Amino acid sequence: MERKNEINNLASGILENIEDPKQLELLYRKDKVLFKQAFNSIYTDINNNAIAQTWHERLNYQEAEINWGISSELKMVALIAFIGGLLAKTPQIFEIEPDHFFSRNIGLIAFPMLMFYFAWKQQLARKNIFIPMIAVVISAVYINLLPNNDKSDTIILSCLHLPIFLWTVLGFIFAGGDLKNSAKRIDFLRYNGDLVVMSAIMVLSGILFTGLTFGLFELTGLNIEKFYVDYVLVWGLSTIPILATFLIRNNPQLVDKISPIIAKIFTPLVAITLLVFLSAMAFTRKNIYQDREFLMIFNALLIGVMAIILFSITEATKKENNRVNLLFLFSLSILTVITNGIALSAIGYRIFEFGITPNRLAVLGSNILIFSNLIWITHQLLQSIKKKADAEKIEQAIAFFLPIYGLWTAIVVFIIPALFGFK
Repeated sequence: MERKNEINNLASGILENIEDPKQLELLYRKDKVLFKQAFNSIYTDINNNAIAQTWHERLNYQEAEINWGISSELKMVALIAFIGGLLAKTPQIFEIEPDHFFSRNIGLIAFPMLMFYFAWKQQLARKNIFIPMIAVVISAVYINLLPNNDKSDTIILSCLHLPIFLWTVLGFIFAGGDLKNSAKRIDFLRYNGDLVVMSAIMVLSGILFTGLTFGLFELTGLNIEKFYVDYVLVWGLSTIPILATFLIRNNPQLVDKISPIIAKIFTPLVAITLLVFLSAMAFTRKNIYQDREFLMIFNALLIGVMAIILFSITEATKKENNRVNLLFLFSLSILTVITNGIALSAIGYRIFEFGITPNRLAVLGSNILIFSNLIWITHQLLQSIKKKADAEKIEQAIAFFLPIYGLWTAIVVFIIPALFGFK
């Protein structure tokens, strides 16, 4: 509803200023994405106006070439990529064990660079970046001062959850510090879906380039493997998130066609796979209540399916007349609720039978959050299918939980280890 009101208000502003090119340009520069949505929603009413026709062509023109942005942005992206590469080279520069460094700092290489880019891109005020900056500094100091004990459950939990915490901090920057703006939270989820698609394409291209490079130099008898891995590969991998972000922010058309296709293909496939998996589990000897490793895999599966649901919903709600997609999503959500219920019962059983541990506490909290979120999403999907609520309600069900996920990961990273004595 909030997004619709913004579109309707801007549409009214466009109608009032349709004969004022300067004011139209000011409205457009204020929020280009929102302006396009508002303009297209009223174009049929003003398509006889010459100015409106010009704007329609401008807004809906499909560029054949990639837009590389302005020179200042290119320089900023290059600087951020260089800093990210230097951070990735830290183990080699300071002779630190790579496994130890990357297990703790992988999130601190990618997410702060993206935070800096969005803060610069949106020209955020200092007050809006102060809290995220403090959060990043505290995270970096804290995670690297933890005891060097690779067998500690609490330290492993901190290392695993820190990237998720930093991801939510990135969402705060993306939304311009406005926690109440659900539309910005949904835009953030869509950005993440596009980022995954673009990053996957770049990784596959990099694999192809690496294989070709090794093959060519092998013919010359020169061994470039160490140099390539130490410089090209490390720098290239650390550059992917910022370069992918730069490309999709300046060229939304690059993934506009791919993301919906992926969502439409994988939603029914995952639903069928999950149904077969639950059926197969009933006929096998795998006991989720006794087998700890199977429970861990089960929870990893649950998180992956939840991510697919979130990605698919943000794609499905972009368009009208999407009843079939919503039905598939509703089916997948029901199956995931059942899966989550099984996982919760297994965790509860293990806590009752064997006592509380850091892992069980962290998994219990995560599953309760996911379960609550899924129940709300499933309810809103059903209401949307029955035409009793619009698709925006589904998005709001997702957006509401993002800060809660961030708060829980902060508890897992900073509080649970202290409660259990970093054991």
